[in-house]
Amino acid sequence: MILTDLTVKGFLAETAGQEPVPGGGSISALNGSIAAALTEMVGNLTIGKKKYAEVEEEMKRIAAEAAAIQKELMLDIDRDSEAYNCVFAAFKLPKETEEEKAYRSEQIQENTKFAASVPMEVARRTHSLLPLIEAVVERGNQNAITDGCVAMMCARTAIIGALLNVRINLTSIKDQEFVDKMRSEADYLEADAVKREAAVLTITKKACE
Repeated sequence: MILTDLTVKGFLAETAGQEPVPGGGSISALNGSIAAALTEMVGNLTIGKKKYAEVEEEMKRIAAEAAAIQKELMLDIDRDSEAYNCVFAAFKLPKETEEEKAYRSEQIQENTKFAASVPMEVARRTHSLLPLIEAVVERGNQNAITDGCVAMMCARTAIIGALLNVRINLTSIKDQEFVDKMRSEADYLEADAVKREAAVLTITKKACE
């Protein structure tokens, strides 16, 4: 089953069901794709307006970039569920002989790294969207500034949610160099997302006064 082919109602039903996927990782990717869609929308609402003629080319570029990011994040909705299934399958491998135990352990480690890498990609992709959101909030159609702010809020949720999945998988990985590198990047991405969201919230609230 391809999650992105479901209706909204169908996706929510799958999420609410008794299976562990789609879970927080897929929902984080969904939040990122929603953030990208809203960013593209604000860009498109700016294009063609005389008042914003000076930023029209910038907004066309932003709309195109946001659309490309959205496409990848939509694929990540299913990628995250597939990564979980790979780890689950590794744990079900036979462990009767020493050879089987060694292979099972190797596969668990390999697939857990994969399960950490997929949400990290979600966090990275969504983080690349943040400057685009800032641009549409600051220079885009001000009638849609709150939509841009919601995009930032969705993006922050996507990043922190994805990084939680990274962090929980890292606790099972024995490759310390891999763990340290991923944790360091996760710390940066999270802190930067929180900082940028706070700035956009401040701008948006001032516009609403």
